[in-house]
Amino acid sequence: MYNKNQVALTPPMGWNSYDYYDTAVTEEDILNNARYMAEHLKQNGYEYIVADIQWSDPDAGTDRQNCQYINFSHFCLDEFGRQIPAPNRFPSSKNGAGFKPLADEIHAMGLKFGIHIMRGIPRFAAHNYLPVKGTTTTANKIANPYSVCKWNADMYGVDYTKPGAQEYYNSVFELYASWGVDFVKVDDICNTNFYPENPYSAEKEIEMIYHGIEKSGRAMVLSLSPGPAVIEKAWHLRKYANMWRITDDFWDNWILLKNMFERAEVWQQQVSEGCFPDCDMLPVGIVGKGFQDERPANFTYPEVKTMMTLWTIFRSPLMIGGELTKMSEKDLELLNNEEVLYLIKNSYGATQFFRDQNQAAWKSKDLNSECVFVALFNLSDVEKEVSVDLSDLGILEENVEVRDLWNKKDLEFTEKIGADKNTGFSKGAFWTVIEPHGAALYKIM
Repeated sequence: MYNKNQVALTPPMGWNSYDYYDTAVTEEDILNNARYMAEHLKQNGYEYIVADIQWSDPDAGTDRQNCQYINFSHFCLDEFGRQIPAPNRFPSSKNGAGFKPLADEIHAMGLKFGIHIMRGIPRFAAHNYLPVKGTTTTANKIANPYSVCKWNADMYGVDYTKPGAQEYYNSVFELYASWGVDFVKVDDICNTNFYPENPYSAEKEIEMIYHGIEKSGRAMVLSLSPGPAVIEKAWHLRKYANMWRITDDFWDNWILLKNMFERAEVWQQQVSEGCFPDCDMLPVGIVGKGFQDERPANFTYPEVKTMMTLWTIFRSPLMIGGELTKMSEKDLELLNNEEVLYLIKNSYGATQFFRDQNQAAWKSKDLNSECVFVALFNLSDVEKEVSVDLSDLGILEENVEVRDLWNKKDLEFTEKIGADKNTGFSKGAFWTVIEPHGAALYKIM
């Protein structure tokens, strides 16, 4: 029996093409990033390579100065109205091969392959009355013209009340299973923001997609976008999805990063096996080429540490957005710190236990010992001492050992002051001095 929680026991980790390529990623780009991941990141748990939006459109990105998505583009479909890769961008997909040759090559590297889709059925399929596989109905009869996306004109929603609706989604995921797809990011579904009075209007499509994966016989991570997810529907998201966005698109902007502390606070109780509120991609390294703005990400080194610290202790999925082949040694070091990444697979019970405009603190527990993890954040614009009461960590005495996970070293104390003078114990509290917008992560034993 299919158990979606077994598909993602821990938060998925990998790379997504969107932040760098936008709509224009190609097979060569995918393989270059996969090879880099296999050589430099796989050993620390990164494994998914995901082709983001409009991989079926042969013209995607060709009119970028005027529009992100070419309205009513005639993208590639099979005879049953299902999207297939554009062969000019994915040459191995020719002659009906689909994504199988690309997925096979990625699997041979010890990695997993994912794709992005919009919810619904292609408008072109509906307008041309294409048949729904395994039924006597046609696309126009299951399409809901009153359920659309406000920022992309490719699809109509699927009306779950119509005969053939579930069969359409079954056929889609049957196709993906035959290709060897391991991860599906579905867009315009977590928050259908064209309908602010009913942001969870695609609830039944989530269920149909889940059942399509279930029937396909292949384990696939189900990721829902965009956010912000609706907290009142947490029970439904937990039942049918593996990860769901708790924010709209996250970019390299300090205000967006600072706001993520509030979003993570709202969702902290919903993290468990197979269920991961998603803080979105990590805009690290070089981003923006497909947006005609190729540039280094705007985050400072301390801000990237803050992002990585929050994502890992909260246990968000870790999907890198920057071009992997252009990563600097410093970027790679931040993404690949095995002692920080340990928390993704080996911690639980993360809780934010204080936050104001200038500072925040999170704690969690180690699955494999009695140790406690504590993350301290300086949210202010100046260097600041951030302290935490040991009693808040369940620690009754100051005679403890402390390991700095970012610097991979045990701290030494003389009369309760650290050797570097930037950490210490005082009156039942542990304190550390943190640079502006920075973070520190400790394991207390």
